[in-house]
Amino acid sequence: MKSVHMSGAGVVTLTDCPDPQPGPGEVIIATRVSALCGSEMKTYRGAGQQTGNSGHEAVGVVTQLGAGVTTLQVGQRVGVSAISGCGQCAECVQGRYTWCPDRKFYGNMHAEKFVIAANACHPLPDDVGWDVGVLITGDGFGVPYHTSLKVRDPAIETVAIFGAGPIGLGNLLMQRYLGRTVIAVDVSPTRLELATELGAQQVVNAGEGSDVVATIRALTRGKGADLCIEAAGRPETAKQCFAAVRIAGTVVFNGEQPALPLSPSEDFIRRDITAVGSWYYHFNQYPPMLDLYRQGLPIGNLITHHFPLAQADEAFRLMAAGLTGKVLLTYPEGTAS
Repeated sequence: MKSVHMSGAGVVTLTDCPDPQPGPGEVIIATRVSALCGSEMKTYRGAGQQTGNSGHEAVGVVTQLGAGVTTLQVGQRVGVSAISGCGQCAECVQGRYTWCPDRKFYGNMHAEKFVIAANACHPLPDDVGWDVGVLITGDGFGVPYHTSLKVRDPAIETVAIFGAGPIGLGNLLMQRYLGRTVIAVDVSPTRLELATELGAQQVVNAGEGSDVVATIRALTRGKGADLCIEAAGRPETAKQCFAAVRIAGTVVFNGEQPALPLSPSEDFIRRDITAVGSWYYHFNQYPPMLDLYRQGLPIGNLITHHFPLAQADEAFRLMAAGLTGKVLLTYPEGTAS
């Protein structure tokens, strides 16, 4: 089968690999769509991967069942969570796989077929196409939805989102659905245009030496935003979030990033700031995300580009350049055989 290989230093190629085989409790999926995630840019720009690839958002058709799998059928349409749980602990029983102490991560999904735990598969109903399916069963909308549940305080009226990549745009869509005023911050004019199209009332170009914090404070009459969401994965924007949020406001971390210096006194204690981490989504949150889509939330608007698997290099190049929203790789139906 064909699979993406992450060579590093901005190089992506296709390679021939043996078909994966399912272990006990696992299934094989013939990929229909896989999605690029901003978290893959570190691998893409950096050292790459010796084996496999960084893909972890995909939908497709079940083609093979591992031993003991009784919950799925060959030919069934599914989306998948890249995180599976042990299935036995108290967190797994509640559908909170990301909190399972024995959780497992599945990747290598930019390929014609991939292996996944059966208990990490969401059946896709007929009214949900592949594009929306990959967003509500993966990071694309899963992270913004999961984040929204942590910041439901009705006192939150103004939200500043730092980073208008796919996760930032997903947060924008979700926060606008909640009726909040959104300020989007990015260095890419293309992504700021997308943010405006998705409903941002204000956009701030963080390039060219602009004072982002001063701009946000000016837009909020000196008070600061009620909520700042860090979705760029950069230490400098994380620091800006704390400077731009109001007294007694909230900062949410979505973007993976290295350690950064924060002062307990200045950044938290003396301003009564709440900081929240929000990673992936709970498996049990798929049904309400599906309901939001059926109620008319235009989740599919997060997608700006489709590329066939053979053009994966171009897909990664455009996303790394900040010229896209959510980017999808598509696969021919013949890979289901």
